[in-house]
Amino acid sequence: MILSNTGCRYTKYGFSLLRYTSTSPQVIPENVIDVQQNQKNPLDYPDYFGVHNLFTVKDLFDARVHYGHKIGSLNDNMRSYIYGSRLGHLIFDLDTTAEHLRKALNFTAHIAYRGGIICFFNRNSLNAHIVEKTAMECGEYAHTRFWRGGIFTNANQQFGAITRLPDLCIFLNTQNNILNQHTAVRDSAKMLIPTIGIVDSNCNPNLISYPVPGNDDSPTAIELYCKLFKSAIIRGKEERRKFLQETE
Repeated sequence: MILSNTGCRYTKYGFSLLRYTSTSPQVIPENVIDVQQNQKNPLDYPDYFGVHNLFTVKDLFDARVHYGHKIGSLNDNMRSYIYGSRLGHLIFDLDTTAEHLRKALNFTAHIAYRGGIICFFNRNSLNAHIVEKTAMECGEYAHTRFWRGGIFTNANQQFGAITRLPDLCIFLNTQNNILNQHTAVRDSAKMLIPTIGIVDSNCNPNLISYPVPGNDDSPTAIELYCKLFKSAIIRGKEERRKFLQETE
């Protein structure tokens, strides 16, 4: 297989441009060609990592994901995710939640497969330990305390060196408190960092790349989210490990 000096090809990670300094054509060994031809491109499959089978709607119901806040606290941008209300509290449409959550898990697995850095965020001290433990178990990072503005937008000055930012931010709750949105949501949007956010009925999902409507307070719900995202990350990393072993 011969590639020209200004040629391009499709790789395991998508479309990439190849540059060569020599004037002669680049010749790829036959054994490398065979490995490339036998590899599957995850982007060609709607659910390459099988994350759709990680949970059911009943699992969401049992974890109380459908519970929202009181009717008077509804954010107008969340109306399309609401099924109805009961005893003055809003109820999420779990079919819609399941669809959004599966898309978020699929995206998370792809980021892990490509070797991306993933950071979990949570401002609820009740669930901080669960989030930090989840990040450690899947080899990623977590931030569960006060977020100082400028960490993303002015990282090089903050840390005194060129800093690599996360490739994905997962917000298990998107609010600093009842009224104010988490500062890192805005900073991630400014730096074009993809975000996944559990958005409760009082949240604004507009700056979240993959909003997941659902309860962001109950420990049972947070525990389920952590379990699912950890599984998606592990599946992505396992597939990446297999790919690297096959190409050695």
